[in-house]
Amino acid sequence: MELNKIYNESNLDTMARMPDCFIDLTVTSPPYDGLRTYNGYSFPFEDIAKELYRVTKEGGIVVWVVGDATENGTESGTSFKQALYFKEVGFNLHDTMIYNRSGKFPEANRYWQDFEYMFVLSKGKPKTFNPIKYKSVRESGEKVLARKRTKEGELIEDTCHKKKTQFKGEKNGGNIWYIPAGWMTSSKDEISYKHPAIFPEKLAADHIFSWSNENDIVYDCFGGSGTTAKMAHLQKRNWILSEISEEYCNIAEKRIEPYLMQQSLF
Repeated sequence: MELNKIYNESNLDTMARMPDCFIDLTVTSPPYDGLRTYNGYSFPFEDIAKELYRVTKEGGIVVWVVGDATENGTESGTSFKQALYFKEVGFNLHDTMIYNRSGKFPEANRYWQDFEYMFVLSKGKPKTFNPIKYKSVRESGEKVLARKRTKEGELIEDTCHKKKTQFKGEKNGGNIWYIPAGWMTSSKDEISYKHPAIFPEKLAADHIFSWSNENDIVYDCFGGSGTTAKMAHLQKRNWILSEISEEYCNIAEKRIEPYLMQQSLF
């Protein structure tokens, strides 16, 4: 199967050509709950979940970014239903992560909608984990001269410990990711915003870094504006995109083309 290509077709058609245990990592965000029309296309979730399990390598990962619509005063629960179905077909629910976005959706009679779920689904034990690390700090103390009052109110000299913050190596980050989103924030590629729902490049890049290695195969079964392909290419991974809409394929191809021409990356 040809790598580093956008397939303008149903993702089920693309995956049908893949052998078993072919993909190292899938990073995707499906259409859900009719929040966008996506040119009128719909998708058979259960069939896609089964095929994703088949084509994923042992130890491979699917990152499924999804949320819930609110209708008639209740959230749909689509995200939970999908996560549980992935478990039914054989995936482990390795981690339930949160994507906290800066672009908020106002709601009536409830708090602002700040986040979506990022379900990290593994086929067995994950074979790759490259944690994003942050500087770790610790507090140390030193004795300093101070004064305190007795019960009678008299000031007397005393010593106390003053805390100092020092860096102490690195530690793994948490599973809530605060990632800005919005116009010219999710991406600097203006053409990408011709798609109705792009996700931030940093979200895709950080998952690709975390769950794959150079030369691995990264798949996006809902290719959209090509974010996953671009960030996989920039991190020296192979990639495959499925996108059923010809319009969105054209957007993704025009967006990715300048980066593919930068052969110096490889």
